[in-house]
Amino acid sequence: MGTDTKSHSTPTERTLASVTRHDLPASLVVSLVAVPLSLGVAVASGAPLVAGLVAGVIGGVVAGLLGGSAVQVSGPAAGLSLVVAELVATYGWRATCMITLLAGTLQLLLGMSRVARAALAVSPAVVHGMLAGVGAVIALAQLHVVLGGEPQRSAVENLIELPGQIADNHSHAVFAGLLTIGVLVGWTRLPRRLRVVPAPLVALLAASTTAVLLGWNVTRVDLSSSLSEWAAPIWPEGDWHGIVAAVVLVALLAAVESLLCTVATDKQRGGRSDLDRELTAQGVANMVSGALGGLPVAGVIVRSTTNVRAGARSRWSAVLHGLWILAFAVCLGWTITLIPMEALAALLVFIGVQMVNLGHLRNLRGHGEIPVYVVTMAGVVLLGLAEGVLLGLGLAALSALRRLTRITARARLETDGRWHVLIGGSLTFLGVPRITSELHAVPAGAAVELDLNIDFMDNAAFEAIHSWRQDHERGGGTVDIDEIHDEWYAMAASGARVFPVKPPPRAPDRWWLPWAHRGRERRAAADAPVRRAPGEDGPAAPGGQAREEGGSARARRERGRSGLALPVRRAPGEDGGAGGTDGTGGADGDRGAAPTAHGRRDGLPVPELLAGAREFHRRTAPLVRPFLHAMARKQEPAHLFITCADSRVVPNLITSSGPGDLFTVRNIGNLVPRRGGSPPDDSVTAAIEYATGALNVRTITVCGHSGCGAMAALLSGGEKAAGLPALGRWLRHGNHSLARFVSSESDGADDGPLDRLCRINVIQQLENLRTHPSVDELVGQGRLELVGLYFDIATARVHVLRQPPVTPSAL
Repeated sequence: MGTDTKSHSTPTERTLASVTRHDLPASLVVSLVAVPLSLGVAVASGAPLVAGLVAGVIGGVVAGLLGGSAVQVSGPAAGLSLVVAELVATYGWRATCMITLLAGTLQLLLGMSRVARAALAVSPAVVHGMLAGVGAVIALAQLHVVLGGEPQRSAVENLIELPGQIADNHSHAVFAGLLTIGVLVGWTRLPRRLRVVPAPLVALLAASTTAVLLGWNVTRVDLSSSLSEWAAPIWPEGDWHGIVAAVVLVALLAAVESLLCTVATDKQRGGRSDLDRELTAQGVANMVSGALGGLPVAGVIVRSTTNVRAGARSRWSAVLHGLWILAFAVCLGWTITLIPMEALAALLVFIGVQMVNLGHLRNLRGHGEIPVYVVTMAGVVLLGLAEGVLLGLGLAALSALRRLTRITARARLETDGRWHVLIGGSLTFLGVPRITSELHAVPAGAAVELDLNIDFMDNAAFEAIHSWRQDHERGGGTVDIDEIHDEWYAMAASGARVFPVKPPPRAPDRWWLPWAHRGRERRAAADAPVRRAPGEDGPAAPGGQAREEGGSARARRERGRSGLALPVRRAPGEDGGAGGTDGTGGADGDRGAAPTAHGRRDGLPVPELLAGAREFHRRTAPLVRPFLHAMARKQEPAHLFITCADSRVVPNLITSSGPGDLFTVRNIGNLVPRRGGSPPDDSVTAAIEYATGALNVRTITVCGHSGCGAMAALLSGGEKAAGLPALGRWLRHGNHSLARFVSSESDGADDGPLDRLCRINVIQQLENLRTHPSVDELVGQGRLELVGLYFDIATARVHVLRQPPVTPSAL
């Protein structure tokens, strides 16, 4: 049996071809960006220049090979330069390398613990504010170098000394810096095909060449001293608290910057990186970089973005970029000595200004997080990196706490003399002053409807509401509490254990399902027993009204008014018997028999209606109440909708309409009696007159449906309506539809005689509408449109019917 060696070699060949075609060119582009940036970050950090190149090589090779992102490029990061500069000034360079090594060890442990995603909990406003502050500090410090001076110890001192520095004449140094900045700014405005070479490399090349050709007196980069000064890391001397804080600060800042860079890179290229693996790789890279005398390593967004845009496909681009930096340092290191220090400083000024990204402000403004950004940036500039980050984190935490505990509390007097109080949000001790302020605005002895639209309630909030309720009821008032969502108050009042945290959001209830398909809980809710809070054991207790599970007393009272035979709770002194306060016992002679435990009254089963009404009050009423309140005095529908009384046809469902949209008329067979027809009928005619004369509707729609029983009765010649004389007389209004059916032939598009008659009937009713003079006149003037719809129940499809022929066009 032969062996197919081609199938084993094909993946390797494809990988090598992809690396050669995509990753190799991308690595060259990234390395051209990385070399000047690495040197610039080393200058800003106060470290030997070779430390930046070492970090660039280690970040590319080690982090590139081991990282969880395929295209992220790591190296020395400008965001860490302030920390490193302070560590170098405090402990010395060799001790700073040991701190970098220890920070890498901590990152390695965090990565192995799989807690990388916790770093994403840091507010982006803090991160962006930190980077902006670092950028401002770098720009202010290096601007003095560009002007031929020396940077001061703090950003404030640099800002104060800047006017004097500008006033001095620095000649060649200023020219080198301005030339570098000019090239950096102008290069971005050139056509894309001319920007193949990165701007930093072009700027340094231009400044170096010009300085050599014109003989400018500038300070040159001295790389030889950096190489000769290399030594192994040593343990830092000083307070161990400060050393531990430094290790933690470097580890966390580098980790957060790297992981956020990973997430940003994923958004650019698509896909999902392994954050724990990336954090582990960053830890190993920092351990190696610290041991070899390099700067701290982190994922760098500038290099990573360049890598993605250059077409990189795999991690080999990052690895090769590190090798290119190594080759440059070994073979072309002498060229670095030609670079003016003022040009490197100008590059850092340009990078620092870019770190103050105003685009982030636009993104943060919509979320109200600009104060966090500004406070973090100001703290970094004025106080220091650690202090600024802590200030930003504190303000972000306070802002989040304020948003999470923001509540709504409103009390208003209704027209019927009752007070309506709405409390919504997450009720904690922080909201107690607002809650009590609104509740105590209600006068003593008033009838109160208290709606609790909350997702959390702690003990302090419960005590505040419960104490007010008891005091109010002892003063002769009544309080109806309706909990729209979870029953936090009822559970706390009954002594039950409440949820320790916010419950997960419930799936939206499928209200459009028939009762039989909604599960047993709805029917069980109709049979739920009355529950009383402790101390609410009868009418003797003031205000001790029973509360029915799943709804409020107010809801039950409203249902009682509508004749649904719901238990009714009476306020103290209300007539209706001295029995139970929930209306289930005692004298109730003038109201009829009390409902049984199974939701019946006079033998009529209504549990589904009770459960439905209860759910309406709990879930839907709070949502539609503002709209219904606005249209309570006047309706302005745009459509008269005439349809069948069939229970399977739900006009608002099949038209996605809501309250106030449709003026609806329903009858058996969706019939429109002709003017002067026999037997006479004024019901539909009155609705037509009112809709066109008073409501000024723009459309009259007749909607039929498949399987219509009225049309089946017409086809049976009255046999199916035998014994129903009123129905037989009503169906005479369908005789014109039947005659039209007999005189026409099927075009093959219908599903049988009944389906064809149901469709023809809609067209006939539209013609019947034209027998009414007001309708015919409005249609002739173009002020009224007649539309025929057909609802196919089996397929849940609505069709528009045009006349003639009677053919559907699916909506």
